[in-house]
Amino acid sequence: MEKSRPLWDNPLQFVFACISYAVGLGNVWRFPYLCQMYGGGGFLIPYLIMLIAEGMPLLYLELAVGQRMRQGSIGAWKIISPYLCGVGVASVVVSFFLSMYYNVINAWAFWYLFHSFQDPLPWATCPLNSNRTGYEEECEKTSSTQYFWYRQTLNISPSLEASGSVQWEQALCLTLAWLVVYLCILRGTASTGKVVYVTASLPYCVLIIYLIRGLTLHGAVNGLVYMFTPKLEQLSNPKTWISAATQIFFSLGLGFGSLIAFASYNEPSNNCQRHAIIVSLINSTTSIFASIVTFSIYGFKATFNYESCINKVILLLLNAFDLEEGSLTADNLNEMKDYLMATHPQEYAQLAPQIKNCSLEAELDTAVQGTGLAFIVYSEAIKNMEVPQLYSVLYFFMLLMLGIGSMLGNTAAILTPLTDSRFIASRFPKEVISGVVCFVNCIIGLIFTMEAGNYWFDIFNDYAATLSLLLIVLVETIAVCYIYGIRRFEKDLYTMIGRKPNWYWKIMWAFVSPLLIISLFIFYLTDYILTGTLQYQAWDATQGQLVTKDYPGYALAVIGLLVASSTMCIPLGALVTFVRKRLKRERVSTVA
Repeated sequence: MEKSRPLWDNPLQFVFACISYAVGLGNVWRFPYLCQMYGGGGFLIPYLIMLIAEGMPLLYLELAVGQRMRQGSIGAWKIISPYLCGVGVASVVVSFFLSMYYNVINAWAFWYLFHSFQDPLPWATCPLNSNRTGYEEECEKTSSTQYFWYRQTLNISPSLEASGSVQWEQALCLTLAWLVVYLCILRGTASTGKVVYVTASLPYCVLIIYLIRGLTLHGAVNGLVYMFTPKLEQLSNPKTWISAATQIFFSLGLGFGSLIAFASYNEPSNNCQRHAIIVSLINSTTSIFASIVTFSIYGFKATFNYESCINKVILLLLNAFDLEEGSLTADNLNEMKDYLMATHPQEYAQLAPQIKNCSLEAELDTAVQGTGLAFIVYSEAIKNMEVPQLYSVLYFFMLLMLGIGSMLGNTAAILTPLTDSRFIASRFPKEVISGVVCFVNCIIGLIFTMEAGNYWFDIFNDYAATLSLLLIVLVETIAVCYIYGIRRFEKDLYTMIGRKPNWYWKIMWAFVSPLLIISLFIFYLTDYILTGTLQYQAWDATQGQLVTKDYPGYALAVIGLLVASSTMCIPLGALVTFVRKRLKRERVSTVA
């Protein structure tokens, strides 16, 4: 007798699971960067258009497929057509790659969280050198926050070729991160369903606290004005629209199989259309909300750096020209510089290389994303706050909740097809299957804790999923609309939720969304080709800054393998199915 499928306790639990998965680190560290790069408030125009044209329809499609077929990604697409089994396999492969490196972010969050209880914070000042006669030379050439990240956290090597050894502190943090994930997924929906209430709701509590604190910080207004001032000329830039479409696509977690896995545990009558709209709107609203928080912090940090720069210049001029205390202020600095240049040209010319050109606009224009924003820019701002330990604990705890929430979805995309397999499920209990997946990922993930681990992290982050996911979702939409049939899909939706999809959904599924995905696919493919030799940013300790280097041959081979190993699953799956059917027909005809 076939075992009944586990179900969510209630529809709210499912919505929380989807929010916990979709609302992740990208909302905090990617969306604000895109706003900064592509027109501030003006970026919201293409972003909201892409949400309507691409995000909502594709999210609804994946949720509907999972709920109707009641299988993980492999089983669901196999039901639609046996030739599409490779689509599900490709999703599992991409999710496996993602899980391998994504949990390293949680390991870093644990590392920073543990160090947040120190007074002063370890990234607040540069450490003393071995002779205790001054500060570490590398730290003096950069900043205390960058030094803590690159040297004390990553202990980064100068290049990808110098792989170095495993950093045991980071390895322990990674093990802890995987242990937490394992405990959360141990009993499937029974345990995950409880955890998502925490991972979905707590980040909002922290963001609200940060919003209140951020708005009261000196200079926060400068950041918010910068964000909300629309630069409409960016709307004519094709990259603005490409970035908006890409952000919507990846922030919702389309193509990984996680949404299909979550929806497969729904009651067949669940209103997945309503939930698709709710989840996509909450995801986008969170991105905007997180940006307001981030830009208030940006404004504080930029104002702090700008005023520090002004004060250093004032002190330099006061001492050099023996001026009276209070004669130089931020308001009359430019006029006094002109006066000193005219009255003391030789002395001023000698001093000129030391006089920095302080600009608030330049500080606000400094665009940072990814780990640079999460672990350097934020920690830079936190160290200058009152009671920095409190805000540091809150911030890195929030990152941890966002990261674990996303990991629950990533692992569900791998585990659901495995537990759906009668061959595997009949031989091993769910706890063993989950344990093996977590253990294998943890062992492979140790690569990212080596001295060159951050370079491998960037390779996986940049190339493991991008093209693969675009191809997977393109095939998904074509399969539902043109292989399974949109009319047949309409009937399925009517059976589930009691009404057929209106013209908006059908036009988006059949024409608009596939065309957008094809455009994105062509853009990324062209971008890779035109880039020529692929390059990466390496840390140069002698200069205290990042330098650009070419990827070595073996790294390019790994990049090619990452892309091919998932994308080739789709044609290979179809080919294997065709050969099997052909052989079966031949055996039947031989027997006859």
